[in-house]
Amino acid sequence: MRRKEIRIAGFGGQGIVLSGSIVGKAASIYDGKFAVLTQSYGPESRGGACRAEVVISESPIDYPYVIDPQVQVILSQEAYREYGQVGQPDTLVMVDSDLVNFDRFVNPMPLRIPASRMAQELGRPVVANIIVLGFLAAKSDIVSYKALRKAILDSIPRGTEDLNMKAFEMGYKYDSEHTNG
Repeated sequence: MRRKEIRIAGFGGQGIVLSGSIVGKAASIYDGKFAVLTQSYGPESRGGACRAEVVISESPIDYPYVIDPQVQVILSQEAYREYGQVGQPDTLVMVDSDLVNFDRFVNPMPLRIPASRMAQELGRPVVANIIVLGFLAAKSDIVSYKALRKAILDSIPRGTEDLNMKAFEMGYKYDSEHTNG
């Protein structure tokens, strides 16, 4: 496996940094790869721009920053404006269709999932990030399904395991005929 890069971007309060941490933990602890997480966020605790970037490799990582992401998860309109045009034509772009409106992308067919609406249906908007991680597991092989499940369970508060696993499964099983519609 050559170097793989993932960028998760949105706003504070969406669990962006937690999502990046889960991906890094899944890759390093459970998939046995090298991984590094960098994060950036504004001074606001909620609502400001936020991103988490994970680099994964089979060998030690010399440079910890994302240069050319193979996967971009975009969870806000501001993140779309900042990163929507970054990447190669084959970059896998995923967006929360409830929060991101767009008319063009480097990748002409971003994968769309109504993660915010799905989380509302579960009664807990805070699990939208976990829904997106399930979707990531279904659409990419950068991190394995099993590793992501284990990393989520290691990273969430006790007593929320059932809710988070239900959210993860919802994202994983999201009907593929809806991903581009």
